[in-house]
Amino acid sequence: MTIPEGKKIYFSSDNHLGAPTKEASKPREAIFVKWLEEIKEDAAAIFLLGDLFDFWFEYKHAVPKGFVRVMGKLAELKDHGIPIYFFVGNHDLWMENYFEEELNIPTYRRPQEFEFNGKNFLIGHGDGLGPGDYGYKRMKKVFTNPFAKWLYRWLHPDIGIPLAQYFSVKNKLISGDEDAQFLGEDNEWLIQYCKRKLETKHYDYFLFGHRHLPMEVKLKEDSKYINTGDWITHYTYAEFDGNDLQLKKLKDK
Repeated sequence: MTIPEGKKIYFSSDNHLGAPTKEASKPREAIFVKWLEEIKEDAAAIFLLGDLFDFWFEYKHAVPKGFVRVMGKLAELKDHGIPIYFFVGNHDLWMENYFEEELNIPTYRRPQEFEFNGKNFLIGHGDGLGPGDYGYKRMKKVFTNPFAKWLYRWLHPDIGIPLAQYFSVKNKLISGDEDAQFLGEDNEWLIQYCKRKLETKHYDYFLFGHRHLPMEVKLKEDSKYINTGDWITHYTYAEFDGNDLQLKKLKDK
C-alpha cells in the first residue's frame, strides 16, 4: 500500500469494552469513538490489534449485546472508504465471521505482513508468541478447539455469555493483570519473538498489543518494536505518516 500525501495509518489495541463492567466501560467507549471520528479525515487505514471487547463469543444467531456506538462508528468509517483490519485478541478469540459479514472488516488470527511505502511491517495482537507463557498457550488450545466451541454453544446465551464474561475478568491467564510493568528485554516475550523473526527476515516495524504497556524498543539500527498500550490506563496508539512510526498518547489523557 502506498500512503497518499497527508494521510496516516493508525494502530490501536486493548480497549476491553465490558471490563470491569459494561457501565464502567461506557466512558471509555465514548473516548474511543471520539478518537475514531477525529482521525476520520486523514486515516488511510485503521488497524485494531485485538481485545476491542473484554469478551466476545458468536453463537449461530446471537452475539453479545452492547457497545453499538463503537460498532456503528466502525461501520461508518468502513462505508466512508477507510480500510479497517481487525486482529483477534485473547479476549475476543471466539470471533467468527460477524465483523466480516456485517462490517466488511477482515479478521486475522495470526500476525500478518504488510508493506507501506516500502516499509515492512509485522502486525498482530501478540498473545501466545515467543518463549514462555505456557499456561496461556495450553488454555488457548482448549478455547480454540472446534469441539470445545461447539460444546459451549449448547449453553443458552443468557448463561454462556455472563459466565464467560465473569471468567474473562477474573482469570489472570486471560486478563493479564499481572503484566503491568516492563520486565526487561530478556523477559519480554514479544521482544524475544521479534528478535527471532529478524534472524530470518528483515522487518522495519513490529506492531503488537496484548501487553497493555506502551513500548517503543529499538531492535536494530533499522528495526523497531512498538506495543500500542491500551485504552484503559494509557490511552495510547501508534501512527505511521508514511515515513516514520510513532507511539502517541491522547492529548487530554
